[in-house]
Amino acid sequence: MLNWKLYIVSEPTILLGKPTIKGTRISIDHLLNLYAQGWSEKQILDN
Repeated sequence: MLNWKLYIVSEPTILLGKPTIKGTRISIDHLLNLYAQGWSEKQILDN
């Protein structure tokens, strides 16, 4: 099992503290919205 705490962080100075992928400004809620719209993992990574 992956330890998500290694990859998801929340810092008050980045996107007002929203959970993001570590080292990026990509929020978790944005990724979940893309999945909900039918995007595949490959489409997300390619974009």
